[in-house]
Formats: sequence, structure tokens, C-alpha cells
Amino acid sequence: MTDAPSTRIPTGVAGLHEVLDGGLIPGRSYLVRGDPGTGKTILGMNYLTAGVDADETVLFVNLEEAESDIRQNAATLDIDLSDVHFLDLSPDSDVFVDGQSYDIFTPSEVEQEPLTRRITERIEETEPDRVFIDPLTKLRYLTSDDYQFRKQVISFMRYLKEQGATILLTSENTSRSPDDDLEYMTDGIIELRRSTRGRTVQVPKFRGSAIHEGEHSLRIESGGISVYPELTPAGPGRELVDDPLPSGIDGLDELLHGGIERGTVTMLSGPTGVGKTTAGTQFLKEAARRGERSVVYMFEETRKTYVQRNEAIGVPIEEMERRGNLSIEAVEPLEHSAMEFAHLVREEVEENDTGVVMIDGIQGYKLSLHGDEATMVRKLHTLARHLKDMGVSVILVNEVETVAGDFRATDAGISYLADNIVFLRHLELAGELRKAVGVLKKRTGDFERTLREFRITTDGVTVGDPLDGLQGVLSGTPETIEER
Repeated sequence: MTDAPSTRIPTGVAGLHEVLDGGLIPGRSYLVRGDPGTGKTILGMNYLTAGVDADETVLFVNLEEAESDIRQNAATLDIDLSDVHFLDLSPDSDVFVDGQSYDIFTPSEVEQEPLTRRITERIEETEPDRVFIDPLTKLRYLTSDDYQFRKQVISFMRYLKEQGATILLTSENTSRSPDDDLEYMTDGIIELRRSTRGRTVQVPKFRGSAIHEGEHSLRIESGGISVYPELTPAGPGRELVDDPLPSGIDGLDELLHGGIERGTVTMLSGPTGVGKTTAGTQFLKEAARRGERSVVYMFEETRKTYVQRNEAIGVPIEEMERRGNLSIEAVEPLEHSAMEFAHLVREEVEENDTGVVMIDGIQGYKLSLHGDEATMVRKLHTLARHLKDMGVSVILVNEVETVAGDFRATDAGISYLADNIVFLRHLELAGELRKAVGVLKKRTGDFERTLREFRITTDGVTVGDPLDGLQGVLSGTPETIEER
């Protein structure tokens, strides 16, 4: 193992590796903090098994749970600890029966042998590259006072570093036994939290390197911990193509003066049943015709109904899927946090060179993911900005509550996210329920400022001529203008 500060070692958690800008710096000590059940021990398991995968020698110093329990818990998560060395310092039943008293870092004997000798002998025997101590704060109860605890901890960690080990340790932070002093004695802090918004991780301290700051989503699953870093602006991504993406519907493309520009966010807004998703799908169909790949994330509809109703109007959804030009992802309610969802989208775009992303719809997005509404809007803004930086065309489907009456572009207060706003409207004309479409906003170019009739038939989607002979269309009850 090299001591060069530029060298990094993996944590065993891909997302955390990214947060730490490449991993841990070898030969240093890192504190993992968090309440019970936040995943501290599991993170340590991932850290040790990553060392095993790198042909390193690793040592688990357990001061609370017995080795047998740790191995059993790891097996339930499909984590293999068979090549991990243990130094089991957890108390056994004899402590209770015999009333023994432990004093780890003093010459006092425990079972006729000083524990300091047990520790040093085990370390000299295994010569570990990585050491995980869980939890170090247990030693506080076995020393005479806080001063002795700090003194012995500093000496212990210095000893391990002199042996060439990188140290990960956990703590128990309680009101009776705070771990604030450990913050100053370690080179970095990884803090795990759990709340109604889900599990998160952040790194408030990391000596010797920049990190990806912020609160990142965390999930415990088979294999251990997964971290989903918060998105940041992507910077220079794909080379933008100066070629708008049309819908393939003549009237709608005339409204948009050719279509939507690449790397922009388009919001399709309107009340329920007006055809927002169907209109958005026309852009995906046209992208597929050009050999491009799109993905649609369904928050408010099942894949089955989406496929059926599009096939019924002549959109070959299943053929688009077979050719690899379209992916349909139905998002299960409360299955992901906003950062996990953003990670899924980013992975889809980067791995499959996806050029169009449609999110259907915004209200379902806010209800289906963990977090309060303000947080959801911020995360959606970050995701949209990241995709724009990558040159991806984003289509957001947004439902407004009012079917008729006063016109509102959005109910979500997120119109600022959109470069383009296309609205659809129900209207009553001569006792018949009809639909209209118009463009409210287009940042990157000009657009037609008329309203046109929007129709969905078994032959597909049509957009008619401008509604020149009507006024009051936006109110939902237009009136005929008499010819002069």
C-alpha cells in the first residue's frame, strides 16, 4: 500500500467513492457517525470487503456485537466476510456471571492477559491494510476519565497508522456520552442520518481533499449500502446539434416554428384528459423515427395503459421498444428518493446515449418520491439543469386542476423551469367539448401566437388551423366573432 496522498482506496460503495472525490486517503482515520440503525456497521463491512477484493489484509475489531452475530447479519445482506480477520473484544456471558471489570488500555489483566497485548499481537500477526473498529466509543466506558480516553485513542490510532493501516471507526453519540472529541482526532467524518425523507449521508470533514458537498441519498439493500450523490451541473457534455426536434404533427410544429430545441426543457401543461402525455409522446415517436433513444418515466399511469392507448392511435410503442428507441419506466410510489431517481435518469442517459427524457407527470413525481414539496421542486430543477448541460431534451408533463375558467399555465409554481411552455385547454363550442393548443413561452426562438384546435382520433393526433374566428378560448367558453 502506497503512502502517496494522491492515491485513493475504494470505500466499497460506488456512490460514496464519488462523494469523496475518488475514495479515502490511505494511512488516515475516518469516523462514521449516526444513530442506531443508520447503517454504520454495514458501511464498515463494505469497506472491509472492498479491501479483500483489492487483495488487502483487513481486520474487524468488534467491541459490541459478537463475531458470530456480525457474520450472520452480513450473510442476510449477501456480504461475504469469510476472508475478513476479526479481533473479538465484545463482552461474553462470563463478564456478567463472574462480575469482571475491563480496563483495556491499562496493565489491568482481563482473563489473565492484558487486552493491549491481545490487540498488538493480533495486529502484528495480521499486518492489516484496513482496520474497522465498531464502535470505538465503547472504550470510553472502560477508561477512568475523558482525558485518559482521548489519550489512549490517539495513541491507538497512531500505532495503527505506523503499522500502515487505514482506519474506519464508528461511534455512539448520546447525550451521556457525546463523540465530539473524536471529530478532532480523526481525518474525516462520514455522517449517516435517517428521517421521514429517507436515509442520507454527508461528509462534513475530509482533510487533504475536496469533496462533493451536500446531503446525499443512501439505501441499504442486498450487498450493503448504496449512495446516490446529489446532482451538480454536468458542465460541457455532448455537442449540441443545431437541429430542432419536431413532433411530426404539422400544426404543432408550425406553432413551435419547427419544434423544440435540443438541450431545452419543455413543459406540457393542461387539465386532466386533455392529451398532454399523448402530445409529449409525439416527440418521442419522431425521435425514434430519426434513430434516437428516449425514455419516459411514468408516475401517474401504468405501462400497460400507456402502451394500449398509444397503440390505439397509431403510435408503435412496442416496436419502438423492440428497436431500443424507447424505454418505459413505471416508477413505484415511495420507492425512491429524489436523488435516487435522479441517479437512475443520469445512468440511463450516460449508458444508453438517451437524447429525450419525459417525466409524466410533475404532480406524481412530487407525491411518489420521498421529501417535502419544496425539496422536490429543487431536486427537479437540479435534474433538469443537469440534463440540459448534457444536451438532453426534457419534457415535463404538468397537470393543472381547473378544467375551465381562469387560465393558469401551471399549478406547481415551476414554470420558471421551462424553456418552452405548450398548453392544452378544454373548451366548449356549440355544445361540444373540444380542445385547443397554444405556445405560451419559447426562450430559444420565436413561436406562433395563435391557438389551434387539438384532436386525438384513431388515425392519430392532428392540430388544425388557427382559431381566428373565436375569442375567449382561454376561459374555456369561447365566443364566435361576427364577420364585419
